[in-house]
Order: sequence, then C-alpha cells, then structure tokens
Amino acid sequence: MIRKKSRREESLDYAELARLLPAPGDPHLSLDRHLLLEEHLMNEIQSTAPAPAPSRRPARRVLLIGVPVTAAALAGAFAFTALTGSGGIDPAAATPPPVEAPVVRIEPGSTAQLASTVEHIAAAASASKTPEPGPGQYIYIKSEVSYLVVSHTDADESTAWVQPLHIREVWNSPDGKQGWLDEPGYKPKGGVTLDSDVESSLGGPSYDYLKTLPTDPDALLKKIYKETKGQGNSPDQEAFATVGGLLGEQLAPAKLNAALYRAAAKIPGVVVVDHAKDAAGREGIALAHVDQKSGDRTEWIFDPKTYAYLGSRAVQVKQAYGIKPGTVIESTAVLERAVVDAQKQRPGAQGTGA
Repeated sequence: MIRKKSRREESLDYAELARLLPAPGDPHLSLDRHLLLEEHLMNEIQSTAPAPAPSRRPARRVLLIGVPVTAAALAGAFAFTALTGSGGIDPAAATPPPVEAPVVRIEPGSTAQLASTVEHIAAAASASKTPEPGPGQYIYIKSEVSYLVVSHTDADESTAWVQPLHIREVWNSPDGKQGWLDEPGYKPKGGVTLDSDVESSLGGPSYDYLKTLPTDPDALLKKIYKETKGQGNSPDQEAFATVGGLLGEQLAPAKLNAALYRAAAKIPGVVVVDHAKDAAGREGIALAHVDQKSGDRTEWIFDPKTYAYLGSRAVQVKQAYGIKPGTVIESTAVLERAVVDAQKQRPGAQGTGA
C-alpha cells in the first residue's frame, strides 16, 4: 500500500518525537511533600463544601499503600480526611509530621489463663467507684493516642508511619446530645463540637444508652452480635471491636463494665497476652483478638495488680498491606476519666472553666 504524505505528516509524529527525546523521569515525592499536598487539597475541599458533624470516635486507622505520585493528591484526600476526622485541622497550624511506627516483639497469646484473668478484671470493674453523671454534667476522658497514617510510600516500602503521641480530650453529656473534642494539631484550635441529634447505639453509645444494656454476659453478647451483623471483617472481630469501643472514650456503669469483659471472654479467638504496653509506656496484661483479614491484633491493656483498664494497642502479627509483623499501628492510654460540671472544663478546675 502506498500512503500519501499529508501536510501534517511532514512534521515528526508523536512516536518519532518520543523516540528522540530522553525518557521521562519517575520522581517520588517525599513523605513531607505527600502531606503538604494532602493539606493543600483538604483546604481547597473545605473552602467549597461544608463539613459534616465530626465523629465521636476516632478513625481506627488509615492506610495509604504504595501511592503513585500522579495519584498522591487524590489518595491524600482520603487519608487526610480519615486521619483528622471531618472536623479538619486548624489551617493556621501545621499537622505534626508522622514518625516511624515502633516495632516490638510479638508476645504470644494463650487461653490458658483467660477465664481467671477475665474474672479478676470483671471483679475489679464491679468494685470500682464509677461516678454517676447528673443533668448538665459531662463525662471527661483524657487520653494519649497515636494512630496509623501511612503503611508505606512508593519510596519506602518497609516503614509504617504513625502520628506522634499526642493528647486527646473528649467531653460528652450523659444523653450524648452535646459534646466537645480537643485534639491539638489534628482538630481546629480550641476543639470541635460533638453535638448530635443521632440516636445512641452500640456504635456511638451515650452513658444513658449504656445504662439500658443487659448486664448478663450472654444476653449482652447476643445483642452485640445481632446489632453488628454484617459489619466488620467477621462477626467475632466486630463483636470484639464493639466492646473495645465502649472501653476507651466512655464511662460505663460498673456492672456493665464487668459484663462487657465477661462477654468478651466468650468471643472465639480471644486470648491473654502477658506483657503489653499502653501509649503512656505502662506495662500491663492484655485481652487480645486478631483480625484475620488485616493481620493485626488489638490488645486491651490492664494494670497487672489492680486490673484497671489502662489503654489499648494494635500490633501487626501477620504481614499485610505492606506492614511487617511487630509494627505497632495504634496505641492509646486513658490518663483521666471523670465527671465535670461544664463542657471544656477539666477536673480540678470546677467552676472556673478550662
């Protein structure tokens, strides 16, 4: 076949031009550059769309796995939103840069002492003097926390990055309708409102709602399985996660606390880990359960002498999503739990506001 050369074909076509020019580079953005792009994109989004009410419970984790440079901004929007919550961050203050996730030796878990350990924990919970919040008062929880930010970047496929340990304070009214969250560096300066008209549930319980739950462990566990059916990676994992969500940023009646621990012991796969550390570095004994899909083990940590709840930790025990075993992808420590007279008031500052 004889092709007629058109006027356009007198110049180099794209294939010929590509052959003559040097190959384009394949640059990798640094982690700091990734985060800068994420912040810029989120500021653009927040300037054009109203933010919904922030979640009462922090996002459990964020995975940004091997993100291509050309998609960094788009994927960053997901990661940044999930990390900071829908309340966003203070645009005038930089988010603290992430740090390498700590790596620990994986302590084996066992069911040998499960029954006796849970009874010690439940007995301590039953005997604790839990304050009863009254009308107009608030439940105050102060924690030290760190959550996963990035499992790995294109430039580094071996390191997971987490938030540096930081303080998180929550105030909630007994009915769950009013609240406040202060998390400097991750929420706007001064904090964000947690006011909500959403009815309380196991996924977002108020103190008043918790008082309505059964204190018989079997009945309680049956309710948890029924109301969380179809959620999470498995029914057992979701049940364990639901109980864990009631232990951190909430205040539960003593009898219910004891029932929650006894119910958790009945969940298949729950084990005792003899040695674990919370975010504050306190040593303890833990009740733990492995998420078979994500490969991490969530540990609820208790004081080895008093059996009081200290905090939680999530440790990767199976290679998944580029996270190597032993990596601590989440860590919390409850530093203070109290009832105060006003929103944003801290214990010891009664009547002064804080």
